[in-house]
Amino acid sequence: MGIQEIMESTDVEQFRARGSVKWSVTEGDQLGAFIAESDLPLAPVVRDAIAGAVDRGLTGYLPTPVSEETAAACGAFQQRRFGWSVDPAHVQLLPDVLGAFAFTLGHLVEPGTPVVLPTPAYMPFLELPGAVGTELRTVPMDLVGGRFVLDTERLAAALDGGGLLVLINPHNPTGQVATREELLQIADVVERTGSTVFSDEIHSPLVYSGNHHLPYASLDERTADHTVTAVSASKGWNLPGLACAQLIMTSAEHRRRWAASPFVVRHGTSPLGAVAATAAYGPDGVAHLDGLVDYLQRGRDLFAGRMADAPSIGYTPPAATYIHWLDLRGAGIAPAEVGRRTGVLGTDGTACGTAGFLRLTLATSHAVIGEIADRIAGSSR
Repeated sequence: MGIQEIMESTDVEQFRARGSVKWSVTEGDQLGAFIAESDLPLAPVVRDAIAGAVDRGLTGYLPTPVSEETAAACGAFQQRRFGWSVDPAHVQLLPDVLGAFAFTLGHLVEPGTPVVLPTPAYMPFLELPGAVGTELRTVPMDLVGGRFVLDTERLAAALDGGGLLVLINPHNPTGQVATREELLQIADVVERTGSTVFSDEIHSPLVYSGNHHLPYASLDERTADHTVTAVSASKGWNLPGLACAQLIMTSAEHRRRWAASPFVVRHGTSPLGAVAATAAYGPDGVAHLDGLVDYLQRGRDLFAGRMADAPSIGYTPPAATYIHWLDLRGAGIAPAEVGRRTGVLGTDGTACGTAGFLRLTLATSHAVIGEIADRIAGSSR
């Protein structure tokens, strides 16, 4: 069965029976849309790779040959998908992107380096710096014509004296894909202030037609030298529970610092996750990804069509990701009240650093997406 047929034949109770976080907290007529888990089918090549690894007993620690295969597959995917030539020797494995961020804070930048974060942003990026004793400076973006725009003067002020800029591209929660011009403007500020970029590109496999993802580190020699890039198969292929992300270090200094860091702080990647990522990045995995992106894009278009019936809700369809960002400030409903009033469990934008908005994750069937859209649109009337 194809993705369309599988999704059409699966109902909410079957989703709940899988036991995912998203569905395990719902009850009655509630619909989960608060966490980046996907209900779409696992790629057969990934399932087979995991089963094969279990059959041969690959359930211990991560062997070097397995990690090297994943690094090579990751580099090949970046080249094929985005035209970015990545040396596999510059790719290291960590359990997840947030772990890569914490590692960067602790070992790839100087102690005391402040974190600069444009908002709205992915919720844990607002929480993690304080949890590890690092200063956080937020830079609110401006909403201009449905697009969130980063003011470079404000960014320069926040990075004054040097900092670690968290660049989320494709963006979570807005679903925007940064243009070359936007990225180069950021690069100018980063260079001028002597800063470093942590580029979270975890959603880059999920870019819709008519848009193109540009890896920030691939722009020029400057960006390659001041950037660490975090990627993973976890969002594109729904593998977060398998604990395998990739940290791409295009700077010789960052690679030197990696090598000098204690082994214990870069340990813990799952061998099953590495095997799964290698399969995901291969030809069969990418073919499955293309089908997923097509299904998600049609779901996005369905949602956008239904939301057109609620003009009081501000909404720009995402150019990438299955994350949708709704402006409820003029709709007469507070984001914190949406769950109680509609049964749709999303995330209050306050947790993303921007009040008045609602974050929804819609990697699910078109039937569920349509129901979520109708409930949200109906609540604004």
